Amino acid sequence: MDLSALTIFSPVPTGFDAELDVKVSDFQDSSSSSLESVARKRQKIDKPLDGNDLIYAVPWYKTVNNLHLWNVSFIDIVLISSPMGLLGLPFLTQMKGFSAKIYVTEVTTRLGQLMMEDLVAMHMEFRQFYGPEVSSFPQWMRWEELELLPSALREVVLGKDGAELGAWMPLYSAADVTDCIQKVQTLRYAEEACYNGTLIIKACSSGLEIGTCNWTINGPKRDVAFISSSIFLPAHAMKFDYHALQGNDVILYSDFSPLDAMEDVEDVDDISILTTDSISTLSMNNKNWEESIESLLNTDENLGEREKLSFLCSCTIDSLKAGGSVLIPFNRLGTLLQLLEEISASLESSTLKVPIYVISSVAEELLAYTNVIPEWLCKERQEKLFSGESLFAHVELIKENKLHVFPAVHSPKLLTNWQEPCIVFSPHWSLRLGPVVHFLRRWCGDPNSLLVLESGLDAELAFLPFKPMAMKVLQCSFLSGIKLQKVQPLMQMLQPKIVLLPDDLRQQVRFPNANSFSVVHYSENASIRIPSLKDSSELEIATDMAFQFQWRNLKHENMNVTRLKGELSVYHGKHWLLSGNEQAKFSKSRPLLHWGSPDVEKLLSILSKMGINGSVERGADNGESEQTCMVHVHEPKKALIEIGTSTVISAVDENLASQIFEAIDNILDGI
Repeated sequence: MDLSALTIFSPVPTGFDAELDVKVSDFQDSSSSSLESVARKRQKIDKPLDGNDLIYAVPWYKTVNNLHLWNVSFIDIVLISSPMGLLGLPFLTQMKGFSAKIYVTEVTTRLGQLMMEDLVAMHMEFRQFYGPEVSSFPQWMRWEELELLPSALREVVLGKDGAELGAWMPLYSAADVTDCIQKVQTLRYAEEACYNGTLIIKACSSGLEIGTCNWTINGPKRDVAFISSSIFLPAHAMKFDYHALQGNDVILYSDFSPLDAMEDVEDVDDISILTTDSISTLSMNNKNWEESIESLLNTDENLGEREKLSFLCSCTIDSLKAGGSVLIPFNRLGTLLQLLEEISASLESSTLKVPIYVISSVAEELLAYTNVIPEWLCKERQEKLFSGESLFAHVELIKENKLHVFPAVHSPKLLTNWQEPCIVFSPHWSLRLGPVVHFLRRWCGDPNSLLVLESGLDAELAFLPFKPMAMKVLQCSFLSGIKLQKVQPLMQMLQPKIVLLPDDLRQQVRFPNANSFSVVHYSENASIRIPSLKDSSELEIATDMAFQFQWRNLKHENMNVTRLKGELSVYHGKHWLLSGNEQAKFSKSRPLLHWGSPDVEKLLSILSKMGINGSVERGADNGESEQTCMVHVHEPKKALIEIGTSTVISAVDENLASQIFEAIDNILDGI
C-alpha cells in the first residue's frame, strides 16, 4: 500500500463555507458538472496549488497496479517481511480464488494487525463525514474529473506513464482484517515451515524492526534467500542474521530504501565500494575472514543515527523553551520507542516539566505488547530484563506520569489532563488521517511549535491543507535499509552463486568482474529464468529396504549398482524411498536392464560351455549404423540371437531362451 498517495485527498474538513460546499458537491453529485463549474475548475489548474485543489471525498488507497486483474489462484506462497508490508494483504485475501499460504513472523502479524485496525478506525471519520458511497466507482475517478486535476495530483493518481488508475482500491473493512489474519501462518525466527512437502521456508532477523525478517527457501533444485530492507545493528530489534543467509544458491536483493533517499551522495563514483582485491587483503591480514567482513559492515552504522537523534532532541528542547509544542508523526514502532527514550532523557537533563502524549486507537496495546516479546529484541534489551530493568523507557515514564497514552483526541481523560506546551506522538498516515490532522491545524500557525517529519513524503502536497505554515518543520531520514556501499561486501560475505538486483540499482551498485557470483538485474513485470544449480538430489532410503540390497559390480566402470523397489515420496524438502506393500525379492530377481552389445566371440564361448552350439552370420556395414550380426543356434534346439543396437533372443523353447539370456547377462552390465 502506497500511503504517500493519500496526500491528494483533503483531511476531513472542520467546518463549512461556501467554497467548501461547492468543492464537496463537485465530487459527490455528477449533476453539478455544469459548463460554469467546469470553466471555474479549468481556471484553477494554472494557479499554484492550494488546499482547495485536493480531492474532497472518501479516500481510496493505492496498491499494486491492476491488482484487481490478477488471477490470484496462481499465487502459491505469500511472504511478508514487515508490518508495513502487511497493510496490503487484505486486498489479496478478499479476492475470489485466493488460496495461497501466507507466512509472517508472530510479531509482524500482531503489529501489522494493530496498524490495520488503526487505519480502519481512522478511515471511518471520512465515512461518517461523507456518508456511504453511492456507487462502486467514485466521482473523482471519472476521466472528465481527472483531466481537471492539477498536474501534480494527476501524476499521483495516474502515475508518470498514465497507467496506474487501476492501482486504486477502496479500503478493506475490520471484518476483512480479521479474516486476513486468520489465514496467516505465524513463524518464529529460524522455525521451519514446509510447503507442499518440497520447500523449507524460514524467517531470519533483518534488524529493521522488531519482528521484521528476511527469508530463505530451500528446495530440491536450488536454495534461495530474500533480503528486504535491513539494518545490521539496530537499537532495539534483534540484529541482522548473516549466518542464515550464507551458502544459498540465489539471493534476491529487494532493499529499495536507497531509492527513497539516495544517501546524500552527489557523485555515485565517490561512494567507497569494497572491491574483491580489498576483501582478499582483509582475509590475508585477518585469519577470521568472516569477522573482518562483519566488522566492516558494522562500522559505526549507528553513529549518524545518534547524531540525528541528538540534533532532533536539541530542536525539540528549543521549541519547548520558546513556548511551542512538538508534533512527531510516526510510521515505525522502532522510531517511536527510540525517540521516547532520547527525548525523555533530554527533558530530564533540561529540567523542563513537559508532558508527553501518545495518541492512537491502538497505542496502549502497542506499547504493552513490546514488554512481552523479549526474545525478539537485541541482546542489550534482553540483558535489561535479566537485571530487573524495564525493556523500554516508556514503562517507567507512564508510572511517573510523564507519558500519557490516549486512544483519541476527544478522550475525556485527555481533555482533563491536557496542557501545553507538550510533545505529541501520533500515527503518520501521510498527515491525512487521525489525531495528527487535529494537532497540525492547532499548531500550524505557531512559529514556536515544531513538526518532526520523516523524509520521503512530498512536503508540498502534505502541507497544503495547513497553509500558511508558520510552524517549524524538521525533516529527517532515519536509517531504514542497507546503505549502497555495503551491498557489495555483504554479497561477498554471503557467497551466493547468483545475485538478483533491482534494475534501478544498476548504476548505484557495481560489482568487480572477478566476483565469485554472477549478477542478474530484474525489473517490474519481467520474468527471469534461473537455472537449476543442483546437479543431483539426495534420496533418503528406508533402513529395512537398504538391508535387502544386492550390490552388483559394473564390469566397465568402478561402480556398484543395485535395483530397488518402493514408494517414492517428497516430505520436508527431501525425497524419501519407503518400503511398499509388495516387497521386492532382491535375491531371486534377475536383471531387467542391460546396456552395451555382447562380444560375439565371448558369447559363443560361454554358450559352448553350456552345451549350446551356434554359428555367426555378419551383416553388411553401411557406415550409418552399427554392424549387425546373427548368431544361429543349431543345438540342442534352434534359436536366433540378433545383435545390433539392441539384442533380441528368438527361441521356441523357453528353457533355451533362459540359458541364452544367462550367457548374455554374464557378459553385459545390467541391473
